[in-house]
Amino acid sequence: MIRAATLILALWAGAAAAQQSPAAAAKNAASSLSIAQVLLDTADTKRDRVAALTETVRAYEAGLVAMRDGLRRAAIRKRTLDASLQAQQAEVGQLLGVLQAMGRAPAPLLLLHPSGPLGTARGGMIAADVTPALQKEVAALTEQLEELAAIHTLQESAVETLSEGLNGAQEARARLSEAISNRTDLPLRFADDPVQTALMLSSAETLDAFATTLTDTFLSDGAAPGAATARADLPLPVQGQLLRRFNAPDAAGIARPGVIIAARPRAMVVSPTAATLLFRGPLLDYGNVVILEPAADVLFVVAGLAEVFGEPGQVIPAGTPLGLMGGEQPTVDAILTETAGAAPPAATQTLYLEVRDGQSPVDPAAWFALE
Repeated sequence: MIRAATLILALWAGAAAAQQSPAAAAKNAASSLSIAQVLLDTADTKRDRVAALTETVRAYEAGLVAMRDGLRRAAIRKRTLDASLQAQQAEVGQLLGVLQAMGRAPAPLLLLHPSGPLGTARGGMIAADVTPALQKEVAALTEQLEELAAIHTLQESAVETLSEGLNGAQEARARLSEAISNRTDLPLRFADDPVQTALMLSSAETLDAFATTLTDTFLSDGAAPGAATARADLPLPVQGQLLRRFNAPDAAGIARPGVIIAARPRAMVVSPTAATLLFRGPLLDYGNVVILEPAADVLFVVAGLAEVFGEPGQVIPAGTPLGLMGGEQPTVDAILTETAGAAPPAATQTLYLEVRDGQSPVDPAAWFALE
Protein backbone atom coordinates (compact mmCIF):
# COMPACT_ATOMS: atom_id res chain seq x y z
CA MET A 1 0.00 0.00 0.00
CA ILE A 2 1.24 3.47 -0.86
CA ARG A 3 1.98 5.13 2.45
CA ALA A 4 0.72 8.65 3.19
CA ALA A 5 4.18 9.67 4.36
CA THR A 6 5.60 8.70 0.99
CA LEU A 7 2.96 10.74 -0.80
CA ILE A 8 3.58 13.82 1.35
CA LEU A 9 7.34 13.51 0.81
CA ALA A 10 6.66 13.27 -2.92
CA LEU A 11 4.63 16.49 -2.75
CA TRP A 12 7.44 18.29 -0.95
CA ALA A 13 10.00 16.96 -3.41
CA GLY A 14 7.83 17.92 -6.38
CA ALA A 15 7.23 21.39 -5.02
CA ALA A 16 10.96 21.85 -4.37
CA ALA A 17 11.85 20.68 -7.87
CA ALA A 18 9.25 22.98 -9.40
CA GLN A 19 10.26 26.20 -7.66
CA GLN A 20 11.06 27.75 -11.06
CA SER A 21 7.96 26.29 -12.70
CA PRO A 22 4.64 26.95 -10.94
CA ALA A 23 2.80 25.10 -13.69
CA ALA A 24 4.88 21.98 -13.01
CA ALA A 25 4.09 22.26 -9.28
CA ALA A 26 0.35 22.38 -10.00
CA LYS A 27 0.63 19.43 -12.39
CA ASN A 28 2.48 17.48 -9.69
CA ALA A 29 -0.30 18.26 -7.22
CA ALA A 30 -2.91 17.09 -9.73
CA SER A 31 -1.05 13.78 -10.02
CA SER A 32 -1.05 13.50 -6.23
CA LEU A 33 -4.82 13.94 -6.18
CA SER A 34 -5.05 11.07 -8.65
CA ILE A 35 -3.03 8.93 -6.23
CA ALA A 36 -5.43 9.90 -3.44
CA GLN A 37 -8.33 8.70 -5.60
CA VAL A 38 -6.59 5.34 -6.03
CA LEU A 39 -6.20 5.11 -2.24
CA LEU A 40 -9.91 5.84 -1.82
CA ASP A 41 -10.89 3.22 -4.40
CA THR A 42 -8.88 0.54 -2.60
CA ALA A 43 -9.50 1.55 1.03
CA ASP A 44 -12.40 -0.87 1.56
CA THR A 45 -10.20 -3.81 0.57
CA LYS A 46 -7.64 -3.13 3.29
CA ARG A 47 -7.55 -5.06 6.53
CA ASP A 48 -7.42 -1.89 8.65
CA ARG A 49 -10.05 0.23 6.94
CA VAL A 50 -9.73 3.11 9.41
CA ALA A 51 -5.98 3.39 8.82
CA ALA A 52 -6.48 3.19 5.05
CA LEU A 53 -9.12 5.93 5.04
CA THR A 54 -7.05 8.07 7.41
CA GLU A 55 -4.20 7.81 4.94
CA THR A 56 -6.58 8.70 2.11
CA VAL A 57 -7.89 11.83 3.85
CA ARG A 58 -4.33 12.96 4.54
CA ALA A 59 -3.43 12.38 0.90
CA TYR A 60 -6.38 14.46 -0.29
CA GLU A 61 -5.56 17.25 2.16
CA ALA A 62 -1.92 17.35 1.06
CA GLY A 63 -2.87 17.21 -2.63
CA LEU A 64 -5.45 19.97 -2.37
CA VAL A 65 -3.08 22.23 -0.42
CA ALA A 66 -0.37 21.67 -3.05
CA MET A 67 -2.86 22.22 -5.89
CA ARG A 68 -4.07 25.51 -4.45
CA ASP A 69 -0.50 26.68 -3.90
CA GLY A 70 0.52 25.63 -7.41
CA LEU A 71 -2.43 27.44 -9.00
CA ARG A 72 -1.73 30.56 -6.94
CA ARG A 73 1.93 30.54 -8.01
CA ALA A 74 0.90 29.89 -11.61
CA ALA A 75 -1.46 32.90 -11.53
CA ILE A 76 1.32 35.09 -10.15
CA ARG A 77 3.71 33.84 -12.83
CA LYS A 78 1.11 34.48 -15.55
CA ARG A 79 0.73 38.08 -14.44
CA THR A 80 4.51 38.47 -14.46
CA LEU A 81 4.78 37.07 -17.99
CA ASP A 82 1.91 39.23 -19.24
CA ALA A 83 3.53 42.35 -17.78
CA SER A 84 6.93 41.39 -19.23
CA LEU A 85 5.53 40.79 -22.72
CA GLN A 86 3.54 44.02 -22.60
CA ALA A 87 6.64 45.97 -21.56
CA GLN A 88 8.59 44.44 -24.45
CA GLN A 89 5.81 44.99 -26.95
CA ALA A 90 7.75 47.52 -29.04
CA GLU A 91 10.91 45.42 -29.07
CA VAL A 92 8.96 42.28 -29.92
CA GLY A 93 7.24 44.13 -32.78
CA GLN A 94 10.58 45.22 -34.20
CA LEU A 95 11.96 41.70 -33.83
CA LEU A 96 8.97 40.19 -35.63
CA GLY A 97 9.28 42.85 -38.36
CA VAL A 98 12.93 41.98 -38.98
CA LEU A 99 12.17 38.27 -39.08
CA GLN A 100 9.27 38.80 -41.48
CA ALA A 101 11.40 40.99 -43.76
CA MET A 102 14.17 38.41 -43.78
CA GLY A 103 11.67 35.68 -44.50
CA ARG A 104 10.15 37.53 -47.51
CA ALA A 105 13.45 38.52 -49.12
CA PRO A 106 14.97 36.11 -51.71
CA ALA A 107 18.01 34.34 -50.32
CA PRO A 108 20.52 35.70 -52.93
CA LEU A 109 19.54 39.28 -52.16
CA LEU A 110 20.34 38.77 -48.51
CA LEU A 111 23.92 38.03 -49.50
CA LEU A 112 24.39 41.27 -51.57
CA HIS A 113 25.02 44.87 -50.54
CA PRO A 114 24.38 47.98 -52.73
CA SER A 115 27.91 49.32 -52.15
CA GLY A 116 29.58 46.31 -53.63
CA PRO A 117 31.74 43.43 -52.40
CA LEU A 118 33.27 45.40 -49.49
CA GLY A 119 29.85 46.37 -48.17
CA THR A 120 28.67 42.80 -48.61
CA ALA A 121 31.63 41.57 -46.55
CA ARG A 122 31.00 44.14 -43.84
CA GLY A 123 27.30 43.32 -43.84
CA GLY A 124 28.11 39.65 -43.49
CA MET A 125 30.32 40.38 -40.46
CA ILE A 126 27.60 42.48 -38.86
CA ALA A 127 25.01 39.78 -39.56
CA ALA A 128 27.33 37.19 -38.03
CA ASP A 129 27.50 39.28 -34.84
CA VAL A 130 23.79 40.13 -34.75
CA THR A 131 22.37 36.70 -35.56
CA PRO A 132 23.27 34.96 -32.25
CA ALA A 133 21.71 37.79 -30.24
CA LEU A 134 18.67 37.70 -32.49
CA GLN A 135 18.37 33.94 -32.04
CA LYS A 136 18.71 34.37 -28.27
CA GLU A 137 15.87 36.89 -28.23
CA VAL A 138 13.69 34.57 -30.31
CA ALA A 139 14.44 31.62 -28.00
CA ALA A 140 13.61 33.67 -24.89
CA LEU A 141 10.37 34.92 -26.40
CA THR A 142 9.42 31.39 -27.50
CA GLU A 143 10.09 30.06 -23.99
CA GLN A 144 7.90 32.74 -22.41
CA LEU A 145 5.06 32.12 -24.85
CA GLU A 146 5.25 28.34 -24.30
CA GLU A 147 5.18 28.80 -20.53
CA LEU A 148 2.22 31.15 -20.83
CA ALA A 149 0.37 28.60 -22.99
CA ALA A 150 1.12 25.84 -20.47
CA ILE A 151 -0.23 27.93 -17.59
CA HIS A 152 -3.36 28.76 -19.59
CA THR A 153 -3.96 25.06 -20.33
CA LEU A 154 -3.41 24.20 -16.69
CA GLN A 155 -5.90 26.81 -15.50
CA GLU A 156 -8.51 25.52 -17.95
CA SER A 157 -8.13 21.93 -16.68
CA ALA A 158 -8.06 22.98 -13.02
CA VAL A 159 -11.85 23.08 -12.73
CA GLU A 160 -12.24 19.35 -13.32
CA THR A 161 -9.19 18.45 -11.22
CA LEU A 162 -10.33 20.51 -8.24
CA SER A 163 -13.90 19.25 -8.50
CA GLU A 164 -12.75 15.62 -8.43
CA GLY A 165 -10.35 16.34 -5.55
CA LEU A 166 -12.96 18.11 -3.42
CA ASN A 167 -15.57 15.41 -4.03
CA GLY A 168 -13.05 12.69 -3.24
CA ALA A 169 -11.98 14.39 -0.01
CA GLN A 170 -15.60 14.77 1.10
CA GLU A 171 -16.34 11.11 0.36
CA ALA A 172 -13.18 9.99 2.16
CA ARG A 173 -14.12 11.95 5.30
CA ALA A 174 -17.65 10.50 5.31
CA ARG A 175 -16.38 6.96 4.91
CA LEU A 176 -13.77 7.53 7.61
CA SER A 177 -16.45 8.70 10.07
CA GLU A 178 -18.53 5.62 9.29
CA ALA A 179 -15.56 3.27 9.67
CA ILE A 180 -14.64 4.73 13.07
CA SER A 181 -18.21 4.47 14.36
CA ASN A 182 -18.24 0.78 13.38
CA ARG A 183 -14.81 0.05 14.85
CA THR A 184 -14.64 -2.69 17.49
CA ASP A 185 -10.96 -3.63 17.56
CA LEU A 186 -9.67 -1.03 20.05
CA PRO A 187 -9.06 -2.07 23.67
CA LEU A 188 -11.20 -0.44 26.35
CA ARG A 189 -9.55 0.87 29.48
CA PHE A 190 -12.84 1.71 31.14
CA ALA A 191 -16.55 1.58 30.31
CA ASP A 192 -18.12 4.94 29.61
CA ASP A 193 -21.02 5.94 31.86
CA PRO A 194 -23.10 8.54 29.97
CA VAL A 195 -25.19 9.38 33.02
CA GLN A 196 -22.13 10.00 35.18
CA THR A 197 -20.56 12.09 32.43
CA ALA A 198 -23.73 14.15 32.07
CA LEU A 199 -23.75 14.85 35.82
CA MET A 200 -20.11 15.95 35.69
CA LEU A 201 -20.84 18.25 32.77
CA SER A 202 -23.80 19.85 34.50
CA SER A 203 -21.79 20.55 37.65
CA ALA A 204 -18.51 21.62 36.02
CA GLU A 205 -17.83 25.34 36.04
CA THR A 206 -14.27 25.26 34.74
CA LEU A 207 -12.10 23.00 32.63
CA ASP A 208 -9.89 22.43 35.68
CA ALA A 209 -12.76 21.09 37.73
CA PHE A 210 -14.08 18.89 34.93
CA ALA A 211 -10.66 17.40 34.15
CA THR A 212 -10.01 16.58 37.79
CA THR A 213 -13.41 14.97 38.27
CA LEU A 214 -13.06 13.08 35.00
CA THR A 215 -9.77 11.43 35.90
CA ASP A 216 -10.86 10.68 39.47
CA THR A 217 -14.08 9.07 38.24
CA PHE A 218 -12.86 6.89 35.37
CA LEU A 219 -9.15 6.30 35.93
CA SER A 220 -7.96 4.40 38.95
CA ASP A 221 -5.29 1.99 37.66
CA GLY A 222 -2.66 4.64 36.95
CA ALA A 223 -1.62 2.88 33.73
CA ALA A 224 -1.60 4.95 30.58
CA PRO A 225 -0.25 4.25 27.11
CA GLY A 226 1.85 6.57 25.01
CA ALA A 227 4.49 9.12 25.93
CA ALA A 228 5.84 8.79 29.46
CA THR A 229 7.72 12.09 29.63
CA ALA A 230 7.65 15.45 27.92
CA ARG A 231 9.87 15.38 24.83
CA ALA A 232 8.96 18.45 22.73
CA ASP A 233 8.75 16.53 19.44
CA LEU A 234 5.13 15.39 19.13
CA PRO A 235 3.36 16.56 15.95
CA LEU A 236 0.47 18.97 16.30
CA PRO A 237 -3.00 17.37 16.19
CA VAL A 238 -3.86 19.27 13.01
CA GLN A 239 -1.86 20.59 10.09
CA GLY A 240 -1.68 24.33 10.52
CA GLN A 241 0.22 27.27 11.91
CA LEU A 242 0.74 28.40 15.49
CA LEU A 243 -1.48 31.43 16.00
CA ARG A 244 -1.14 32.15 19.73
CA ARG A 245 1.30 30.80 22.28
CA PHE A 246 0.84 29.60 25.84
CA ASN A 247 -0.87 32.22 28.03
CA ALA A 248 -0.68 34.86 25.27
CA PRO A 249 -3.68 37.23 25.40
CA ASP A 250 -5.99 37.59 22.42
CA ALA A 251 -7.38 40.84 20.98
CA ALA A 252 -9.86 41.03 23.86
CA GLY A 253 -7.09 40.59 26.44
CA ILE A 254 -8.19 37.06 27.36
CA ALA A 255 -5.35 34.60 27.95
CA ARG A 256 -5.82 30.84 28.07
CA PRO A 257 -3.25 28.32 29.30
CA GLY A 258 -2.81 26.65 25.94
CA VAL A 259 -1.91 27.34 22.32
CA ILE A 260 -4.15 28.16 19.37
CA ILE A 261 -3.48 26.67 15.94
CA ALA A 262 -4.88 28.08 12.70
CA ALA A 263 -6.12 25.32 10.38
CA ARG A 264 -8.01 24.94 7.13
CA PRO A 265 -11.75 24.19 7.01
CA ARG A 266 -12.63 20.49 7.38
CA ALA A 267 -9.04 19.57 8.25
CA MET A 268 -8.62 16.23 10.01
CA VAL A 269 -7.50 16.25 13.66
CA VAL A 270 -5.54 13.22 14.89
CA SER A 271 -4.09 11.93 18.14
CA PRO A 272 -0.41 12.92 18.33
CA THR A 273 0.46 9.79 20.32
CA ALA A 274 -1.05 6.66 21.79
CA ALA A 275 -3.49 7.64 24.54
CA THR A 276 -6.67 6.83 26.39
CA LEU A 277 -9.69 8.72 25.08
CA LEU A 278 -11.29 10.10 28.26
CA PHE A 279 -13.95 12.40 26.86
CA ARG A 280 -15.37 13.75 23.64
CA GLY A 281 -18.22 16.19 23.19
CA PRO A 282 -19.32 19.77 24.01
CA LEU A 283 -17.74 21.33 27.10
CA LEU A 284 -18.46 24.77 28.55
CA ASP A 285 -17.49 27.47 26.01
CA TYR A 286 -14.79 25.38 24.35
CA GLY A 287 -17.06 23.82 21.74
CA ASN A 288 -16.47 20.17 20.95
CA VAL A 289 -13.62 18.88 23.10
CA VAL A 290 -11.50 15.73 23.08
CA ILE A 291 -9.54 14.89 26.24
CA LEU A 292 -6.71 12.36 25.98
CA GLU A 293 -4.49 10.79 28.63
CA PRO A 294 -1.14 9.98 26.95
CA ALA A 295 0.66 9.31 30.24
CA ALA A 296 -0.22 9.00 33.90
CA ASP A 297 -1.44 12.35 35.29
CA VAL A 298 -1.03 14.03 31.89
CA LEU A 299 -3.95 15.25 29.80
CA PHE A 300 -4.14 16.67 26.30
CA VAL A 301 -7.21 18.89 25.82
CA VAL A 302 -8.06 19.47 22.15
CA ALA A 303 -10.95 21.88 21.60
CA GLY A 304 -12.75 23.57 18.73
CA LEU A 305 -13.66 20.62 16.51
CA ALA A 306 -16.89 20.52 14.53
CA GLU A 307 -17.10 16.70 14.56
CA VAL A 308 -15.58 14.28 17.06
CA PHE A 309 -14.84 10.57 16.64
CA GLY A 310 -14.26 7.63 18.98
CA GLU A 311 -15.70 6.44 22.27
CA PRO A 312 -14.54 7.29 25.80
CA GLY A 313 -12.49 4.51 27.34
CA GLN A 314 -10.79 3.46 24.09
CA VAL A 315 -7.02 3.14 23.98
CA ILE A 316 -6.12 4.64 20.62
CA PRO A 317 -2.83 4.47 18.71
CA ALA A 318 -0.93 7.49 17.45
CA GLY A 319 -2.46 9.04 14.36
CA THR A 320 -6.01 7.97 15.19
CA PRO A 321 -8.52 10.52 13.85
CA LEU A 322 -10.19 12.51 16.63
CA GLY A 323 -12.50 14.55 14.41
CA LEU A 324 -12.76 17.30 11.82
CA MET A 325 -12.44 21.05 11.95
CA GLY A 326 -15.44 23.19 11.13
CA GLY A 327 -16.10 25.57 8.28
CA GLU A 328 -17.35 24.95 4.78
CA GLN A 329 -15.33 23.11 2.20
CA PRO A 330 -14.54 25.73 -0.47
CA THR A 331 -16.14 25.45 -3.89
CA VAL A 332 -14.15 25.22 -7.09
CA ASP A 333 -15.04 28.80 -8.02
CA ALA A 334 -13.96 30.04 -4.58
CA ILE A 335 -10.61 28.26 -4.89
CA LEU A 336 -9.98 29.62 -8.38
CA THR A 337 -10.86 33.14 -7.21
CA GLU A 338 -8.65 32.72 -4.14
CA THR A 339 -5.68 31.36 -6.10
CA ALA A 340 -5.87 34.26 -8.54
CA GLY A 341 -4.68 36.52 -5.73
CA ALA A 342 -1.12 37.11 -4.58
CA ALA A 343 -1.63 36.04 -0.95
CA PRO A 344 -2.04 32.42 0.17
CA PRO A 345 -5.49 31.40 1.45
CA ALA A 346 -6.18 32.10 5.10
CA ALA A 347 -6.60 29.26 7.58
CA THR A 348 -9.99 30.28 8.95
CA GLN A 349 -10.46 27.64 11.66
CA THR A 350 -8.78 27.56 15.09
CA LEU A 351 -7.93 24.61 17.32
CA TYR A 352 -7.15 25.02 21.01
CA LEU A 353 -4.54 22.71 22.56
CA GLU A 354 -3.91 22.53 26.29
CA VAL A 355 -1.55 20.22 28.19
CA ARG A 356 -2.20 19.47 31.84
CA ASP A 357 0.46 17.83 33.97
CA GLY A 358 -0.99 16.79 37.30
CA GLN A 359 -3.63 19.37 38.08
CA SER A 360 -1.97 22.33 36.36
CA PRO A 361 -1.68 23.52 32.76
CA VAL A 362 1.86 23.56 31.36
CA ASP A 363 3.34 25.02 28.19
CA PRO A 364 2.57 22.62 25.30
CA ALA A 365 6.04 23.46 23.92
CA ALA A 366 7.39 20.93 26.42
CA TRP A 367 5.54 18.20 24.52
CA PHE A 368 4.89 19.42 20.98
CA ALA A 369 7.09 20.64 18.14
CA LEU A 370 5.33 23.99 17.87
CA GLU A 371 7.77 25.33 15.27
